[in-house]
Amino acid sequence: MGIEQALQARSESKCELCAATEKLAVYEVPPSADIGAEQCILACEMCRDQIENPEKVNANHWRCLNDSMWSQVPAVQVMAWRMLTRLRHEGWPQDLLDMMYLEGDVKVWAESGMASDTENAVVHQDSNGAVLEIGDTVTLIKDLNVKGGGFTAKRGTAVRNIRLVADNAEHIEGRVSSQLIVILTQFVKKSN
Repeated sequence: MGIEQALQARSESKCELCAATEKLAVYEVPPSADIGAEQCILACEMCRDQIENPEKVNANHWRCLNDSMWSQVPAVQVMAWRMLTRLRHEGWPQDLLDMMYLEGDVKVWAESGMASDTENAVVHQDSNGAVLEIGDTVTLIKDLNVKGGGFTAKRGTAVRNIRLVADNAEHIEGRVSSQLIVILTQFVKKSN
């Protein structure tokens, strides 16, 4: 049985990411030394086009990952994780990533394919130059007036489980007084 026939049988002739049934083709999930059904997915034209051309990504199309991320197929898990990671600045994909679990070797595969994306990634640093990552806890080093919130975030307030604004190294998001706010990185220091 060929790769395409194996994928058709595995996916019931549906895109393994969005469940579309038209214009399906084999997509090899990079990097892969061996080419077999385990290293490939069956994907529709729209999914393939958006995977290969990040500038064409329509975030709403990828809401389908809410279902496909639970697939038992490692190649599907890898592509779901990569697309959610690419879109995490939208907010909802980060929530899905927080729920997603990948086995060790699958996580390594998923991350190895993201190398080209991370080379050009924006680096977020706190006021002391420490690199900030998603999920870190930071402490405010200055009282901040929250525009539209009607309160002041006091110096020394801990902001847990931060999110990074993908296209701006000076902005992070976090909850203060149960409100999600944007905070300038120059006004925080990373907590250990």
